[in-house]
Amino acid sequence: MYLIQFLLPLSDNEGKAFSRSEFENVRAELTEQFGGVTAFLQSPALGLWKDENDQVSRDAVVMFEVMAEELDKAWWSNYQHTLEQRFRQEELVVRAISAEKL
Repeated sequence: MYLIQFLLPLSDNEGKAFSRSEFENVRAELTEQFGGVTAFLQSPALGLWKDENDQVSRDAVVMFEVMAEELDKAWWSNYQHTLEQRFRQEELVVRAISAEKL
C-alpha cells in the first residue's frame, strides 16, 4: 500500500487566491479515482524554499493525501502535470510513501 501526498498553494505566484471550488474539484477527482481522499484545508501550512539567487520564497499550502494499493506512476505523473497547469506552478512535488495499513 502507498500513501501519496502533495501540497497545493492557496494562491498563484502573483498572489491571486484560488477559489474554494478549485480544491473541491481536486477532492472530487481523487475520490472518484481512489475511492477517498484526505484534504487538510483548514490550517494552511507555510512552505519556504530558496530560489537560484538564494532568495527565500514562501507559500501558504494545503495537503492532499490518498491511500492506494498500487502506485500508478504514469497516472500520477499526468495528474501532477495537470495540477501544475491548473494551479499555475512551475513544479508541484508529489510523493509516495510505502505504508502498511494497521
